[in-house]
Amino acid sequence: QVQLVESGGGLVQPGGSLRLSCAASRSIVSINRMGWYRQAPGKQRELVASITSSGSTNYADSVKGRFTISRDNAKNTVYLQMNSLKSEDTAVYYCNARSTLPIGQRDDWGQGTQVTVSS
Repeated sequence: QVQLVESGGGLVQPGGSLRLSCAASRSIVSINRMGWYRQAPGKQRELVASITSSGSTNYADSVKGRFTISRDNAKNTVYLQMNSLKSEDTAVYYCNARSTLPIGQRDDWGQGTQVTVSS
């Protein structure tokens, strides 16, 4: 099990940038995949970006070219750099750690951080 704490959310104008951080309570080296999800009011939670233990990344089509996920294993931290923000990026952003178990997988979640894009 790993505890995750997100930070870096806030209010930003359209076209602006934010960097979210996700600090883990233990080493993330062995965690197969770290990801950022978001959930807007009235919508389902969706995967925004993910990064595997080998460094492979994946992005939702809606954020490709604008968002960048990265991980610093030495700091047990995952980041989401968000540029050219749009109003439709407004949501609560959640950090996720997915670990592969002998049978199945385990998902751990942070408490979420609010991102509001508005003028």
